Amino acid sequence: MDKPNQVVHSDRNLALELVRVTEAAALAASKLMGRGQKNEADGAAVEAMRRAFDSMAIDGTVVIGEGEMDEAPMLYIGEKVGQGGPAMDIAVDPLEGTTIVAKGAPNAMAVVAMAERGNFLHAPDIYMDKIAVGCDLPAGVVDLDAPVAENLRNLARAKSCEIADLVVCILERERHARLIAHCREAGARIVLIGDGDVSGVIATAQPDAGVDIYMGSGGAPEGVLSAAALRCVGGQMQGRLLFEDDTQLARARAMGVTDPSYKYAIEEMAKGDVMFAATGVTTGHMLRGVRRSGSGAVTHSIVMRSKSGTVRYVEAHHNFKTKTWSPA
Repeated sequence: MDKPNQVVHSDRNLALELVRVTEAAALAASKLMGRGQKNEADGAAVEAMRRAFDSMAIDGTVVIGEGEMDEAPMLYIGEKVGQGGPAMDIAVDPLEGTTIVAKGAPNAMAVVAMAERGNFLHAPDIYMDKIAVGCDLPAGVVDLDAPVAENLRNLARAKSCEIADLVVCILERERHARLIAHCREAGARIVLIGDGDVSGVIATAQPDAGVDIYMGSGGAPEGVLSAAALRCVGGQMQGRLLFEDDTQLARARAMGVTDPSYKYAIEEMAKGDVMFAATGVTTGHMLRGVRRSGSGAVTHSIVMRSKSGTVRYVEAHHNFKTKTWSPA
């Protein structure tokens, strides 16, 4: 039987092994930064991440991935990864911000979350309405069903500031025109991002990021990844799946969704002991991007564990000239 300190040591090792997985994906994608090839960059990140998973001592199942088995050749939902070990569910976004990388814009990342089997919401690749705030706030300070102005008033009161001091992060999409207008009418400031809503949600828990709240709809798989990250630092988040047609609804029901209008709390999207890792591909408000040279590269990553609440930043120097070097 494992002793308690052995279990903790194993968890720590797994969390740090996740960084090797995101590093591999980020290094592969960075080769195509700014070249206008978003699909190729995504494919490179997926392949490198999959190879890196092969060295992990887990019995992993991808529950948030690149799509269904017939849609994605690698890291599809249901794919098995790892060499064998504890049964773990895996949520991945090998390249969050494919368009970002193609344009050489900020905030692209490689992202992975891991939890014991059955602890992630099996979210189909559809939209999710989201609201998120950082840590050290009263429980229930914001609510997905509350009016925008009410949420902003409550958040400002909890932070002992004025609504005009708050910064709202929103994806710049036509569907968010009314949301943006309501935020401005309430007096809040806004940061519009082109892509990368995982980094946008996580920014609410990063004091130096200058973001107080995330609002709006984005990918449901990214919502689960965001929830995993915020669980590690005590943030708050709610989400609701958004269905465009009966086909999407049928897919969700097949994945276990029983109430299409259900409002998920953060603990329902990512429960239990959660580990999260991300490596920057291009520099953003949370992570520096990959810096390449002729002989190697430098990566900047974050790794978090909900069990300990620990947040570690990892700067890794990769020497390409070492014969034994591999991106994993």
